[in-house]
Amino acid sequence: MRELGCDGVPKPFERVVRANIGDCHALGQKPITFIRQVQALAACPALASSAAVPEDVRQRAQEILDDCTKSSVGAYSPSAGLQVVRARVAQFLSARDGVRACADDIYLGSGASDVIKAVLTMFVQDVDGKPPAVMIPIPQYPLFSGTLAELGLRQAEYFLAEEQQWALDVDELQRCWSRASQDCAVRALVVINPGNPTGQVLTRENMEQIVKFAYEHNLFLLADEVYQENIVSKPFFSFKKVMHEMGAPYSSMELASFVTCSKGWAAECGQRAGFVELRAAAAAPAFRVARAVMQCPNVLGQCILDCVMQRPAPGDPSYPQFAQELSDIRQVLAERTQTAYETFNSIPGYFCNPIDGSMFAYPRVSIPEAAQAAARELHMSPDEFYCLRLLEETGVCVIPGTGFGQLPGTFHFRTTILHPRDEFQHMMDSIRRFHHDFLQRYS
Repeated sequence: MRELGCDGVPKPFERVVRANIGDCHALGQKPITFIRQVQALAACPALASSAAVPEDVRQRAQEILDDCTKSSVGAYSPSAGLQVVRARVAQFLSARDGVRACADDIYLGSGASDVIKAVLTMFVQDVDGKPPAVMIPIPQYPLFSGTLAELGLRQAEYFLAEEQQWALDVDELQRCWSRASQDCAVRALVVINPGNPTGQVLTRENMEQIVKFAYEHNLFLLADEVYQENIVSKPFFSFKKVMHEMGAPYSSMELASFVTCSKGWAAECGQRAGFVELRAAAAAPAFRVARAVMQCPNVLGQCILDCVMQRPAPGDPSYPQFAQELSDIRQVLAERTQTAYETFNSIPGYFCNPIDGSMFAYPRVSIPEAAQAAARELHMSPDEFYCLRLLEETGVCVIPGTGFGQLPGTFHFRTTILHPRDEFQHMMDSIRRFHHDFLQRYS
């Protein structure tokens, strides 16, 4: 048995392994029962009469419907989102950070991508005749580079320190800012923590250095924290918490922090739910007006967000099943991160930092000069050439590092790591065999 390509030509592998996108449910992760039950009742309240519906599900769905116009999720919500959900977000953030959060600072969106673009729109104006620029990490999730290009914002790229477990080096931040400031007005700094595609979790000390840098250069800080529920072992500190505990003047800095339901244990990518907390932002009134034009985020998505912000607690009827489902998801994440880290570092020519969080690995690959020459002949980058050969010869589909950015002269790829155990092991074995053959062919 061999896989057939779109051209009908047999391929030398039995199946395609799609490791190019972080879509957990597409990789086999089961939906959280509590979330789907609350959604079902919100969409069809008549189901609440069923004896099979747990009481806490019935109560949660009713609380949401009570905040909807005419008790229908088909009606528009306020542009910032349902008040009951925003209040629940504020409660979650207050408990997480130990500092009071205000529902008025929270704006719900159809996924984090929606609100990230909305926040970046605040920086499009020229400053003193200079075009605006935003500092973004390399490697980075292409949402940022793509959105900056769409909005006409310049991107100022700073490189993460791979040899320091992808930390942010302040000297590198300064180099980036100084260079960009020659021609642009640098207005904001983007930090992705936990990292995508790198999977690192920043240390508290590193975060304090970043906050001080942003303060010294009067930068608006954008904290992409969407993978905070995907951390394996290290503690997570939000930038809001760090800034608050650093005290004045840092506690009053402008900050936008982002959370999504597409990641974490919910992983409801297709239902589009997320939020931004906008703190001390001078442009908040203009932001609020701009969001009003967008009507409202998906209301059924807001139901998911409500469930994530206030999950079942011990003693609730849904808690035993929820706790087991959550435990299973976290066990898979812990197993896959460890297996990926150990496997990649056991392959000659590979290097992979420890995977602290997210759902990806981003290994560095040494590509022989002969293979680089072959790539140039095809007008391809070496990592694109490598990943294309990997796909054609094994059926394993990953994304070359050029899609995220990388230090010149280094080559990487990003792969998701949440496949079922057998498929994941098949993928790891396929990559190992391919690389051995690749080295023999091009050495």
